[in-house]
Amino acid sequence: MNALLEEHENLVRRGDFSKSINDVQSTIDLLVNAQATIIANPSSASITLAKLQNPVKQSFDGTNTDLKEVYKSLGNYSKALDKKFKDKPLPTTDYDALSSQPSLINRAVAMHLLREGQFSVASVFLKEADSRPARASHGDVNLGSDTLQQELGIDALRSESLRRQFGSMYYILAELKTKRNLIPAIEWARANSRSLESRGSNLEFELGRLQFVYLFTRGTSDDDSSLVDNKQEAFQYARREFGRFQGRYLPEIQQLSGALAFSTNLADSPYSTIFNNAFAWDELATSFTREFCSLLGLSADSPLYIAATAGAIALPTLLKLQTIMKEKRTEWTTQHELPVEIPLPPAYQFHSIFVCPVSKEQTTDRNPPMMMPCGHVVAQESLMRLSKGSRFKCPYCPGESHPKDARKVFL
Repeated sequence: MNALLEEHENLVRRGDFSKSINDVQSTIDLLVNAQATIIANPSSASITLAKLQNPVKQSFDGTNTDLKEVYKSLGNYSKALDKKFKDKPLPTTDYDALSSQPSLINRAVAMHLLREGQFSVASVFLKEADSRPARASHGDVNLGSDTLQQELGIDALRSESLRRQFGSMYYILAELKTKRNLIPAIEWARANSRSLESRGSNLEFELGRLQFVYLFTRGTSDDDSSLVDNKQEAFQYARREFGRFQGRYLPEIQQLSGALAFSTNLADSPYSTIFNNAFAWDELATSFTREFCSLLGLSADSPLYIAATAGAIALPTLLKLQTIMKEKRTEWTTQHELPVEIPLPPAYQFHSIFVCPVSKEQTTDRNPPMMMPCGHVVAQESLMRLSKGSRFKCPYCPGESHPKDARKVFL
């Protein structure tokens, strides 16, 4: 990896085209001056062109020399990449779970483009998807019908309302991140206060608290008059805005008020973590994005991004598994689950799973978890093997029950 980083640094260092641009510009200037001379005195054309030959040649040679260094560095970097990341075949399977669901794929791609603010690209993509609709594989359910498209929200992706919503989100995030302007975000949170409160969100108060901190700390810390003005402005903002938050956030408001007494020495005060949090703006931007998407009925992160990242994490394990199966001449026989466990980060674990304590196998839709009257849970197949269709004793307690008394557990 060190060799790759070294070649990347060489490419960055040598990939400066400023000298090449200057050489090209000097060639253009020579040609323009020669043109002006010939126009002013046509009889001097032959002499002017003869004098122009050597300077132009030198200029071209200088440009080529500059570009050779760039091409050489680029070639070395490409070789280092190929050496480090060797080309490996992707795992193959006769069953493609997504081939029968073209509408789901189109929706994921279009939604990702909209979430990234690429509205024009999303519009072109949806038009091309309509003009060349994908066909579901033979024998599978076709998800391209109008009814199912409406259920999947394909029509909603074409609406101007959704694009305006995302446009508004990106405008608010730009104001928050680049200009440290919280007013648009605060106004949005105030307009959606009831919805946020019903979700148990604290976004509106967090925005107000950061605005208080920003008003309190902005300006020059060495200027006493500026400090007094900031303190007064923050105090007036707290009196005006924090009254309606006292029911839920009284301790937090008291902390902010107590910080006023330490205005001249906040760094050594008990409130220093509140007023000196370098990540506060980024954390609040992430929280705002999550709440904004939640009110639209969307996840905070793009499903396409999550699926691609999870696939990249799983790929090395699947490649190794494919090699082992090829050597042992075995096949992957399951369609709806992986043959091995893929460890994913906690942020990528969205669904609860249940492993049967009897068979030690993970339950599936075809083999769901079943809860017996005593409260213990086993897989349906284990339940049928234990009971054999009649009353049986629970493997974990003295309780007895009949298979018909068991209830399916939904995860």
